[in-house]
Order: sequence, then structure tokens, then C-alpha cells
Amino acid sequence: MNAPQPPAKKAPSHRAEGPVTLEQVAELAGVSPSTVSRILNGTAAVSQIKKDAVQAAIQALGFRPNPVARGLAGGRTLSVGVVTQIISSPFYGEALLGIERELERAGYVPMFVSGNWHEDGERKAIATLLSRRVDGVIVLAGRMADAELARISDTLPVVVVGRQLSGPQLFSFGFDNREGGRLATQHLIDQGHRRIAFIAGDLLHDDAVERQKGYFEALAAAGIPQDPDLIVQSDYTEAGGLQSVSRLLERNTHFTALFASNDQMAIGACLGLHRCNLRVPDDVSLVGFDDLVLARYAMPPLTTVRQSVYEIGTEAAKAMLDMLRGNAPQAALPGPELVVRESTRRLPR
Repeated sequence: MNAPQPPAKKAPSHRAEGPVTLEQVAELAGVSPSTVSRILNGTAAVSQIKKDAVQAAIQALGFRPNPVARGLAGGRTLSVGVVTQIISSPFYGEALLGIERELERAGYVPMFVSGNWHEDGERKAIATLLSRRVDGVIVLAGRMADAELARISDTLPVVVVGRQLSGPQLFSFGFDNREGGRLATQHLIDQGHRRIAFIAGDLLHDDAVERQKGYFEALAAAGIPQDPDLIVQSDYTEAGGLQSVSRLLERNTHFTALFASNDQMAIGACLGLHRCNLRVPDDVSLVGFDDLVLARYAMPPLTTVRQSVYEIGTEAAKAMLDMLRGNAPQAALPGPELVVRESTRRLPR
């Protein structure tokens, strides 16, 4: 009978019993606790070797940073408020995802609230965020007065997307919507179309105004006169696009192409055309704007102007993090790009 074997020895582990402290991470990494704290907060001006050593120690010990303690130590909550408009919108959804991922990489938590394109709603949303002691606020477009946003930036950093503002703690950036509108319209002109209908967004929005200017600019350059009967204003929703097609057709005005100011209205317009036995692109060529995920899976797949909505979110978050670290904020968006899919075709002669 074989003698019982002694139990196998466990491989050595650095993992401590109970909660791991910042001091234990510092000791294993060979740096000071303050260096570990600055590396976690993204404010350390140290070599990559030290950063790697700290990350290795964190992995070895199973250290989980305590955001509350980190915030109290730095006088911050490590949270950033984000005022969106329609939180269920696929456009804002992509932007919010970009913000969330970029902030989480830096150890910050986003707090999302909706303004619903109402000035009072936005004001209430920001008041809610300020009561939660957020470290900064990102505002996606919106209707609050510039002066109000500037006053908020007197007390904490503010990043505004889609508007032109500036101040010591106020940074804004936007997309070249005018050029995007021109590209969309020019593509249809290049396909031989001259009767080009246009569904504008809500002209209280700067981006809607700029996209319409791009439409007018392309028509003028091609010597095509503006026809008010070919223009309807809507609300950036699928239902708005559907209703806009009905309004255009009720006017008994002929058109062979349609530019909708965003993909959601283009999808609704496509359904409206289908219900009137008009085929896309055989009877009407259709172009949208934004290049949302749904544009790639529409039937037919939608020709559109690409703006990286996800990247708008990441750039907004990066600008906020720059400001929180005391650096000059930066935001670099690629220019508009036409993405040609199956919803447009050359007009037969």
C-alpha cells in the first residue's frame, strides 16, 4: 500500500488577504503611494517603466481602486455630467457610448441626463448634475443660452458639442455640417438629378441650418434654382421623414432624388416612398446624413454622409479630461465623407 502523499504546495502568490491597500501596491511596484495615486488619476509625469510596474503590481495583488476614496483625496467625485437631448436616439446613443468608454478608461463615471430639446429641461438637468457635485459637464448641442453655459463654466469645466463658445473653463467644437450637406447634394447632382427634394431638420438647431446651407450651395454651384415646393422642414425622427414624404407628394411636384438631413428621417422617408409605390433608388434616389449603424442595414442600404458620432463622444470626453488635468483641451474630428451605398443611382437619360 502506497504511503499518503503530502499535499502539493501552492504556487507563491502576491495576493493579500483582505482588501489590498495603495501602500501595498506601491511597495510591490517600488514607488511611493503618491505616485500610484497619480498614475491611477492619470496625472503622473513618470516613466512608462514605473507605470508598467504599478499596473503589474495591481494585477498581481488584485487591487481594486476605490473611486470614492480617490475622489475625496483629490477633492473630486470622479464623475462627469452629460446632458444629452433624446437619450433613446440612435445618434445620441453612439455619442454616449464614446463618452462612457473614454471616461471609464480614466477612472471617471458618466452621469447621463436628458434635456429633450427644451431649455427648461436642460436647465433642470444641469442643476441635477451640479447637485451631485460632478467634476465637469459635457453638453451635447441643446438650446440653453450661451451666457448661461458661460456662467456654469465659472465654477467647473464645461465642454459643449455642436456650438461655438469659448472661455477659461469652456470649450466647444463641432462638425462641418455645411460641407456635409453640400457633399450629399452634389452626389445627387453628379448622378444627373436636378429635381432634388430636401427634408430639413429643426431649423432651431445649428446643424440643421448648416446642412440646409450646404444643400443651397450645391444647387447654386450647379445653376439649379431653389424650389420651395421641394423643401419641407421636419424633426430628425423616422416619423418626421415619413410625414415629410406625404407632404411632398401632396404638392404634386415632381422629384427624382431626396436628401434627408439625417439617417433617421431618410429611413422614414424610404418607408413613405414605398407606401406610395415609389422604389428606392429606381424611382427616387435617397441620401441621408450621419452614417448611423442602421443606415448600413436599411433596405436598400443607405447612401449617407459619414460623421463619426462615436468619435464625437470620445473627443468630448478627451477634451473634458484635458481640462480636469489642467491641460489645454483638444478635439480633432475628421471631415465629412460621402458613403455611397445602394439607395442612389444615376438618373436614366
